[in-house]
Amino acid sequence: MRSSPYRARRGALPGFPRRTVRATLVLAVTAGLATAVPATAAQAATSSSTSTTATSADATSGLAAKPYMGWSSWSMQSSQYPGLNPDGNYSYLTEANILKQTDALASKLKKYGYDHVNIDAGWWMDRNWTSEFDQYGRQTPDPVRFPHGMKSVADHIHSKGLKAGIYLPVGLEKGAYGGGKVSIWNAPGCTTADIVYPDLRTTNGWDSAYKLNFDNPCAQKYIDSQAQTFADWGYDFLKLDGVGPGSFKSGDNYNNVADVAAWQKAIAATGRPIHLELSWSLDIGHAADWKKYSNGWRIETDVECYCDTLVTWENSVNDRWNDAPAWSHKAGPGGWNDLDSLDVGNGAMDGLTKAERQSYMTLWAINKSPLYTGDDLTQLDSYGLSLLTNEEVIAVDQNTSPVARPVTPMGDEQVWGTKNSDGSYTVALFNLGDSPASVTADWASFGFTGAAAVRDLWNHRNLGTYKNEITAALPAHGSRLFTVKPDGAPLATTGYEAESANNTLTGNASVATCDACSGGKKAGNLYLDSKLQFNDVKVKKDGIYTVKVAYVSGDPRSVTVYSNDGNGTTLKFPSTGDWSTVDTVSVQLALKAGSNTITFDSGWDYSPDIDRIDVPKSA
Repeated sequence: MRSSPYRARRGALPGFPRRTVRATLVLAVTAGLATAVPATAAQAATSSSTSTTATSADATSGLAAKPYMGWSSWSMQSSQYPGLNPDGNYSYLTEANILKQTDALASKLKKYGYDHVNIDAGWWMDRNWTSEFDQYGRQTPDPVRFPHGMKSVADHIHSKGLKAGIYLPVGLEKGAYGGGKVSIWNAPGCTTADIVYPDLRTTNGWDSAYKLNFDNPCAQKYIDSQAQTFADWGYDFLKLDGVGPGSFKSGDNYNNVADVAAWQKAIAATGRPIHLELSWSLDIGHAADWKKYSNGWRIETDVECYCDTLVTWENSVNDRWNDAPAWSHKAGPGGWNDLDSLDVGNGAMDGLTKAERQSYMTLWAINKSPLYTGDDLTQLDSYGLSLLTNEEVIAVDQNTSPVARPVTPMGDEQVWGTKNSDGSYTVALFNLGDSPASVTADWASFGFTGAAAVRDLWNHRNLGTYKNEITAALPAHGSRLFTVKPDGAPLATTGYEAESANNTLTGNASVATCDACSGGKKAGNLYLDSKLQFNDVKVKKDGIYTVKVAYVSGDPRSVTVYSNDGNGTTLKFPSTGDWSTVDTVSVQLALKAGSNTITFDSGWDYSPDIDRIDVPKSA
């Protein structure tokens, strides 16, 4: 059977809306390399965050115990870079090219942990993007693209000691319906008419498929038949695409939780371990479902630009700094937040500067995203190869510490971090602005003070011991990545609860119950010119204090913060993921000896709910 053309371009299509400081050291960055020089700069707002690791159903099975690593075909087959797709859109996807990339992965990257070769959309479509199905409505490989079939390809991938991945859209593709008369494999009496709704309602991110009706057992049988096919071919990984809620679709038609559950059940029935990855831009409101039934979930639209490079910084790479924090508590052994392809290895083809390429991989690593590149592995430049094979950075992605979060409010200069099991911290500094800037990580943001030993992970250098902070002079879109080992004392602070009767609430601001909050309460309804003022905040001497703010916010929200009668600074706090999770950021405020006020002012915006503040006992 053959269907009408299927549009595979998804997510970030062209035109789709997208979405300073003092220190004892400045790291001057040139062409992605760092050298240490003495300097002084102004101090930036920083903070630490507590993250918990969530565990999914497969955590004890060994499947997705760590984020997977490898290569995916989509970035190259979707690009208009000269020469990649000479025979029309997506024509790069062929057996010959998959085998070429397999061999390159095995020889260049396998020893660093990259072991997946994932074949993306189009393997069952001809050059006109017309789908092909077998007599049971299952996708079958296009004989021009894959003349030896999919099992042969998997066998070659396995012969190199690698794992084979394959792709499907969610639902029953329209071309497989066959007027409802197509029989389902190994399900006597079941036809395609039985597995969908009578009104042929559509589903998935492109409405290219009919929604499966799992009230009829025949629907599960159909998924079983697809899963068994992949198991028989020897595949180890399945990307299920267009899944909702998410993928910019909502409503009952696009709720594919039942599909994902059916796939998990079908995979288990095959007896073959198959990693199930969901795509794209999944609804965080169903994170518990994605964790329960799968091993990974895309949190964003496609990273590819669908232009004459693989990606661009502005297309969607830089969106991840805004969107990743909300998902930070959702990942853990058995299931991981997927930031999409990591295209940092090819230089001009990637469409990024060296600084952007390093920042791209830094963010992926600290978020413990799967590291799968979409680059041409036969054409890696020396800088790209050095990024992809940096074992210290890879270790950040693969270790068991919690996913990093921003410890400063959102803005051009950001500090992210997480505490490791050995008591050290992974600390990343980012300059997302379009011109050079200095960014500082304050030890107070991480709950300690005094000396700490710092190692530069990108440059494999011990930088020595630094007191209270470290500053990096970063190029536009640049980054640094450190391991920081405290040798000082825990930071002594005084806590102030938002719900205290000593505070002043104005406008709509009010106290509400919050099970996750300190004291079980928070101050909320900070909107339309409402304020929360902490009164009688006492310190012993004048100075700049790094104040940790515990807050709750289901989406990124801004609030103006100031001390006493000072001028307020409007800061955007990253999402905590939902309205029942507490996280922290740190802000720097000038306090005077004696009694002070600290105010959170919504202005005419909607602001986060505030749980408490912790003020250091010394500046």
